[in-house]
Amino acid sequence: MPNIICTIGFSKKSLRTFVRLLKDAGITKLVDTRLNNTSQLAGFAKKNDLEFILELVGIKYVHEPSMAPTEKILKDYKKKVITWSEYEKAYLSLLKERNILNFAVEQISGDVVCYLCSEHKPDYCHRRLLAEYIQENHPLKIVVQHLF
Repeated sequence: MPNIICTIGFSKKSLRTFVRLLKDAGITKLVDTRLNNTSQLAGFAKKNDLEFILELVGIKYVHEPSMAPTEKILKDYKKKVITWSEYEKAYLSLLKERNILNFAVEQISGDVVCYLCSEHKPDYCHRRLLAEYIQENHPLKIVVQHLF
């Protein structure tokens, strides 16, 4: 049986929809992959609020900024200093450098994990790259599902 990794962004979702998507997918652990998880723009997804909400519905919360792109990579992409292709290369290189795969193997063990960021869809988001990197390099079969 394959391990499942899910991803979700909180933008363009109500709290009700967000929690329903997690519960319907059987998520047992949400891993917050944002650098900044306390911004006022995050609404219900601010660290303390999100941690409390998830506790109420029986989902573990972990903040793991080592799975986020560096501030420089993120700013360079947003300011169009680098293209999406360059962003992908830089971020994937960072994951390898940080030895994220070993860490992810531990995270997945015994849990249905969902990686969180802010983007509504996974197309141009680091959470998709993270999940695909794990899927391609993990010793076990991994299935990736994007919740949105």
